[in-house]
Amino acid sequence: MKILSVNCGSSSLKFQAYEMPEETVLISGYFEKIGLEDSFYTLKLNGEKIKKVVSVKDHAVAAEILIKELLENNIVSDLAEIKGVGHRLVHGGDKYADSVVIDEDVIATVTELSPLAPLHNPANLIGVKAMMKAIPNAIHTAVFDTAFHQTMPEVNYLYSVPYSWYRDYKIRKYGFHGTSHKYITNVMQEKLGTKDVNLIIAHIGSGGSLTAVKNGKSYDTTMGFGPNAGITMGTRCGDIDYSTILYAMKKTGMTFEEIDSILNKKSGLLGISEKYSDHRDIEAGIDSGDKQCKLADKVYIDRIVKYISEYYVELEGKVDAIVLTAGTGENARDVRKDIIDKLNCLGIYLDRDKNSKIASFLDVKEGLISTADSKVPVYVIPTDEEVVIARDAYNFAK
Repeated sequence: MKILSVNCGSSSLKFQAYEMPEETVLISGYFEKIGLEDSFYTLKLNGEKIKKVVSVKDHAVAAEILIKELLENNIVSDLAEIKGVGHRLVHGGDKYADSVVIDEDVIATVTELSPLAPLHNPANLIGVKAMMKAIPNAIHTAVFDTAFHQTMPEVNYLYSVPYSWYRDYKIRKYGFHGTSHKYITNVMQEKLGTKDVNLIIAHIGSGGSLTAVKNGKSYDTTMGFGPNAGITMGTRCGDIDYSTILYAMKKTGMTFEEIDSILNKKSGLLGISEKYSDHRDIEAGIDSGDKQCKLADKVYIDRIVKYISEYYVELEGKVDAIVLTAGTGENARDVRKDIIDKLNCLGIYLDRDKNSKIASFLDVKEGLISTADSKVPVYVIPTDEEVVIARDAYNFAK
């Protein structure tokens, strides 16, 4: 069965076509700078990467081009072959604890929830409507970034603010990167041979979040009401004292919207290093002796280690595994070393030789990187959010 996985951002559209249930990737693509003059897209097909510069004025045009590429590359001979389309939707609030088939009620609810994710939900819906129009006979499924975290207990998702804020305005921790954390949990359940796994998952890339998984379910997570909470990220500040916002507004004369933009787009690694948001560039800066890059890296490692330590205590020391994933977690071997070395006091130790041999660009892409006597095993596991979306879409379509 042919299944399409779609992930729409405000100016982007990622897709992947699968043959299910084999989970064979037939083609994948990424439309960037949608609505801008220098828009383009890239395709990956038969191991080859192809870039095409073309005008993509909106998501509807991107959907048209996507369909054209599927047909011209003989992925399908007729659109009726595509039985299901899975859509990543960022925010489902507390309405959705699992994926659902998209209908008018779902679209209305996601629209209603847009104030919770004003940059993401509207863009997601544009993509949904474009693809539903382009492939009307397929079953369209919504896969929510927040769904996996709906198992958090109230004590972990409530903020210490008037309870009426939660009751009346739904102000609470929601958590994100749910598809990634769900995927890693499923992989580790299979690897360890039990559903009731206790894990600490560190999804660290440009964005980043950690999740404590208890008995196979999300128990706590670092991202909160919005995605700019928790650890230091590429351009996001992570946890911050709210009073600094008011102080910065008075000192700079900036509006709240301007400060908010800085905290989301010019903070994190970029803010501290004053140069780079990508940790690969930070590493290069460290190698050249750049003091700001060294400082940014230390803050980055510190925040990750603090949350791993916190979740270790939350899980009462009963942790089956720590898993590092996403771009930095899968590839930055020095980052992994620095994180684990700071956990030595908990009896967690790194096998340097194993760690040096695992990265997505090497022959070995996953595996155990801790020593035999480490109190908690540490794994590197590549995440795959697209396949989670495809699986859920397939389950509804079949």
